[in-house]
Amino acid sequence: MALKAVHVSDVPSLDQVPENASLTLCPTRFSTVVEFNKAAAFKIPKFLVAGHRGHGMNVLQSSDKRMKAIKENSIVSFNAAAKYQIDFIEFDVQVTKDDCPVIFHDDFILSEDNGTIFEKRVTELSLSEFICYGPQKEPGKQGKPLLRKTKDGKIVNWNVETDDSLCTLQDAFQKVEPTLGFNIELKFDDHVVYQQDYLIRVLQAILMVVFEYAENRPIIFSSFQPDAALLVRKLQSTYPVFFLTNGGTETFYDVRRNSLEEAIKVCLEGGLQGIVSEVKGIFKNPGAVNKIKDAKLSLLTYGKLNNVSEAVYMQHLMGVDGVIVDLVPEITEAVSDLIKPAKVDEEENLKGGDKQVKAKPQFSQKELSFLLKLIPELIQH
Repeated sequence: MALKAVHVSDVPSLDQVPENASLTLCPTRFSTVVEFNKAAAFKIPKFLVAGHRGHGMNVLQSSDKRMKAIKENSIVSFNAAAKYQIDFIEFDVQVTKDDCPVIFHDDFILSEDNGTIFEKRVTELSLSEFICYGPQKEPGKQGKPLLRKTKDGKIVNWNVETDDSLCTLQDAFQKVEPTLGFNIELKFDDHVVYQQDYLIRVLQAILMVVFEYAENRPIIFSSFQPDAALLVRKLQSTYPVFFLTNGGTETFYDVRRNSLEEAIKVCLEGGLQGIVSEVKGIFKNPGAVNKIKDAKLSLLTYGKLNNVSEAVYMQHLMGVDGVIVDLVPEITEAVSDLIKPAKVDEEENLKGGDKQVKAKPQFSQKELSFLLKLIPELIQH
């Protein structure tokens, strides 16, 4: 059954949404959600690792089999990630035309019919149309072929080693390990200018599902769409909201998206709790980390460099609060080895024995300062 958004005719403009407004349909039991979920008191308790689109994104043209192992943004991928020492999974949520939040990254679904390739915008499909693509839950039922366009414009079959059906946000809450946190990216098309009433309808449809099924699951909202990030913060005060940014590595028409400094402004003006930046943006502008920390904002990163354990450890030294990664098994192991609490290390040293403990890289303040100056130059190449 499709979810219906509540009426929003009483919220004609964003400026008129009260600062502490929340959905009237939210059950009161959510006022007792665990401390990690309280937006006002939000603080990441340790170095956080999140699985990108679950166990990792799919890069279908890659020669690396790990990038084609498990269907991204699927229940199978989410539960595969949950087997490792991971705190969150990150995934993309869009809303169908009949107001059902579904999990899918691309703006368009590509398929083939009688040799003709066609594409349809996800948000213009009904839920029943959306779930017809790819593998089907019902035994013996055949779904429509699911294709994907690569960055260089090629159309390829969405072939992975372990496939799975498309899913809804409700499916994720009901079928994924309940202690695993959700980083829900509110996905919008970069090339579309959205009217505020549309944003409100979409966000309220998502919030209805979240408040119905979240229970005590840790949740972070994030979005590259500045107005959506600001609005979801005004519509609820239970869960923290992070602003997603390329960190100055790309240029957009909306200046709020073009630098870490602009991202800080968005967060401070809108009461957001943190920033998720492309990791290259942090390495190109390491001084921004202290500015973000001084503003009492949390900082996470995403990007290909987060699949390199040394780059992840370097971010830990810089003060970054966590990383979103594709190679979940490898990076969770590296983080466990390199970023253990000091007390754990001391206990292991006291035990002694034949067990080999991997030594952490040690940097003096002078060496760390040199590395921070060197990294922006390296990233240019």
